[in-house]
Amino acid sequence: MTIDVHARDLRYFVAVAEELHFTRAAERLYVSQPALSKQIRALERQLGAELFRRDRHGVALTDAGQALLPHARQVLAAWEAGGAAVEAARAAQRSTLVVGMSTSPGRGGLLPAVRSRFTAAHPAVTVRLRQMSWDDPTAGLADGTADVAFVWLPLPDEERYAWTVVAEEPRLLALPESHPLAARAGLDFADLLDEPFLALPRSAGRLRDHWLALDARAGRPPRIGAEISGAEETYEALLAGLGICLVAEGNAPLITLGGVTTRPVRGIGPSRYALAWRREDGHRPLVRAYARACRETARAR
Repeated sequence: MTIDVHARDLRYFVAVAEELHFTRAAERLYVSQPALSKQIRALERQLGAELFRRDRHGVALTDAGQALLPHARQVLAAWEAGGAAVEAARAAQRSTLVVGMSTSPGRGGLLPAVRSRFTAAHPAVTVRLRQMSWDDPTAGLADGTADVAFVWLPLPDEERYAWTVVAEEPRLLALPESHPLAARAGLDFADLLDEPFLALPRSAGRLRDHWLALDARAGRPPRIGAEISGAEETYEALLAGLGICLVAEGNAPLITLGGVTTRPVRGIGPSRYALAWRREDGHRPLVRAYARACRETARAR
């Protein structure tokens, strides 16, 4: 037998069952006592069973009422959980996503393309871009400043994070146009081992090692000419002749502003640019949606 019962009817039933008093139950539900009694009678007719025994001594549950009570509570609890899930989904649709970055992900319009794809699916979400110093290789993920972030791999404490690679680019050598090596069309990394290099801050950890290409030095420690923590600092240090540095191909336009040039380098692997997030946030709808927009944009390029 199929019976359509409103959640309101079950709330009324549970209130009377818990109070065992129609007037107190009506006050709890903010309805009139006659309206409550009428609704309970309608529910009893619909179920074909008396739920309450009413006499001059008060109100008591019948056997049918006692049988129904735990199930009514379960249905109401499930309905409340469903309502909370819907509200959480609605809140997610109208909330804010903070996107961290230490280097602007230009790369032929990558960021606008990702943003367009994401906002088309989530028009009510506010996306805030936050520029971070190179001191933090996680671009705000480590301290919770960002929800997702465009980062260079490898990340420190990488077991804490998940990511999707959006670009893989050669590492070029950036150097002053006046440097003797600038006369060559291409270079072997072995030719650079005695050159002073510009380095990220030590707080960058494995990322500092990556841009110094420690894995290609056969154990020889690099000469550090200066530490840099931003594109402008890098450009000024190069122009001043404090050292040379490796740079991702997509970032070369940021520092070749006049007086600085880049050359291809043989003997080192590429750089990987990724969107990353904290693993514990992988279930968040907006994090998943932004990562999906990045993957789809990268595939379409």
